[in-house]
Amino acid sequence: MLLLAAAVAPSIALMYYFYMRDKYEREPRRMLIKAFIAGMIIILPVLIVEVYLNIFDMPTRNFFKIGYTAFIVAGLVEETFKYLAFVLYIWKDREFNEAYDAIVYCVFISLGFATIENIAYVLATGFNTALLRSLTAVPAHALFAVSMGYYLGIAKFSKQPKRQYYMKLGLFVPVVLHGIYDFILFSKRTYLLVLFIPYMLYLWRRGLKNVDELIETSPYKENDSK
Repeated sequence: MLLLAAAVAPSIALMYYFYMRDKYEREPRRMLIKAFIAGMIIILPVLIVEVYLNIFDMPTRNFFKIGYTAFIVAGLVEETFKYLAFVLYIWKDREFNEAYDAIVYCVFISLGFATIENIAYVLATGFNTALLRSLTAVPAHALFAVSMGYYLGIAKFSKQPKRQYYMKLGLFVPVVLHGIYDFILFSKRTYLLVLFIPYMLYLWRRGLKNVDELIETSPYKENDSK
């Protein structure tokens, strides 16, 4: 039970943080649960597709193989299914009525996925893995989701052709961010691994900037200030 709690706690903390940042109109619990469960559900098709596409043995010293595994097998597959979960279950719902909502829902979807993934890792390898992933992999999933939600939030309230442009960025950017993250780790090269902490700091800085920007676009801001 202790290991299970350690595996789940980082996701709960991050979901609470991004939920509480919505200071003007917070999302209903049923929608948050729906998003989280959607993220949990996609773990199965993600695993199936990744097993099919994962044609190279890891670790490897070949940059092409590392890049393929990082950007295609991990980044593209995982972020595409998260994106599809958002479009299918959240996009048309009336509760998605301000740009920042997209970040909240994307984070809950992504952390639903990350929670199941984290439980599997932690139960297999122990408490040290739980501690390490609580500082790296789980926050990274949340921050990839922030970038996805940022562009999808802008897209929701944009007119064509800008809507399609931002929707494409909503998939492209998190795939790239996710791919870079995994590429650094999969490379196992010291000169790349030293970039890992600066890259995590970049993800946090970028993500928090995206959060602040969309919060300020809330149509409920004026009512709250009265």
